[in-house]
Amino acid sequence: MNMRLVFNIFLLVTLGTIITIASYFIGQQAYSWLPPQAAAESHLIDDLFSFLVTIGAFIFLGVTCAILYSVFFHRAGEYDFSDGPHIEGNITLEVIWTAIPIMLVLLIAGYSYDVYEQMAIQGPSHLLHFNNPIHIQAAFAEETNTQTPAETEKQPPELEQINVIAKQWAWVFQYPEQGITSTELHLPSDRRIRLALKSEDVLHGFYIPAFRVKQDIVPGKNIDFEFTPTRTGEYRLTDSQYSGTYFATMQANVVVESPAEYQEWLEKAVSSTPTAAENQAITEYTQNHNQDIHIGWETVKPATPPVVNFPG
Repeated sequence: MNMRLVFNIFLLVTLGTIITIASYFIGQQAYSWLPPQAAAESHLIDDLFSFLVTIGAFIFLGVTCAILYSVFFHRAGEYDFSDGPHIEGNITLEVIWTAIPIMLVLLIAGYSYDVYEQMAIQGPSHLLHFNNPIHIQAAFAEETNTQTPAETEKQPPELEQINVIAKQWAWVFQYPEQGITSTELHLPSDRRIRLALKSEDVLHGFYIPAFRVKQDIVPGKNIDFEFTPTRTGEYRLTDSQYSGTYFATMQANVVVESPAEYQEWLEKAVSSTPTAAENQAITEYTQNHNQDIHIGWETVKPATPPVVNFPG
């Protein structure tokens, strides 16, 4: 029996097992690298990210171990300057190392496409998919609803609709049913949200990292976008697309609160007197143009600050 062959097989199996376990462990740690999951769709993106990290860790560790094995067991002697053995091409090996990457890329592409499809097609009826106890009870209650019509009318709608307007450089949120305009996005938790996204000038990107949602806003097109906030708290909305000089200032608070607190905010905002919202882009633009130093090129003047019920 060839002891070297036995040793190599044993080493390959052992290292393969260790690398597989280590890769899975690293992939599970990837969940902690991301912000807290604050929307029902978050787990879809996090699972995909963990899968990609696991695959990447397996390839990295596998290649590293192969290099170390070659260095320790197959390196030339200190004074050996002879040529290595002449090796012809191996068709079987070439097919294997070509087929495996192709299959891996197709697997990643299929998984990614499935995740994006799920996030795109989910409507209010898909809340049950996320095993949300609140909505499971709500859906069951619809079948055994014994409330009077007057009590039913007091119930908030199942789908909250909000208009989102992006412009250089500000976010404006409109609540058409209540006639409210705000520069701070307030959302009820555990309720499906439908946003009507619109840009008044250039390409913008609606991106809330904690929700794992990102949608480009194309000028001249109205884009409907849905998600379900599930974790109360304050988060940050940013522009994921470069939209000009002050695009880094184009941020807004996103406040997720309980349905009762959300209704209180709506009542407070609707009774507020509309005022001009503070805009950091306008402030920086004014400061820069009041200086005696000329930078040599023109800067697009920010849009007029919006008049809103709730400036945030």
